[in-house]
Amino acid sequence: MRFDHVGVAVKSIDEKLPVFSKLGDFEIRRTEVPGQKAKIALLHAGETSVELLEPTSEDSSLAKFISERGEGLHHIAFAVDDIETTMNQLKERGFRFIYDKPADGKFGSRVNFIHPKSAGGVLVELTQNRRE
Repeated sequence: MRFDHVGVAVKSIDEKLPVFSKLGDFEIRRTEVPGQKAKIALLHAGETSVELLEPTSEDSSLAKFISERGEGLHHIAFAVDDIETTMNQLKERGFRFIYDKPADGKFGSRVNFIHPKSAGGVLVELTQNRRE
């Protein structure tokens, strides 16, 4: 397991991207993840990234998050080699997950989230990147 990215919830990527772009010369990739009802702008910073997340639907969990807590830090993410094995190990240690099985993530990745109630109040994402 290794640190992968920080997710930041925003109302509008187009409004926030210029602010974050002033921090450095990032490689920026954009995509949409329909299953998560989100648009994503991924700002690569060395071995890690900042992920700007914009809801595409008012009924999404991301829109609810922004409505209740405002824009800002949404989650931290760790990359894993085998998401199912990691999930099983963490379940044995008492962690609860948002989904029963990994969901489709950005750029072909597979993801799941550890419920904040079992992770000290922090939403933690596990991501298994697509094998190139």
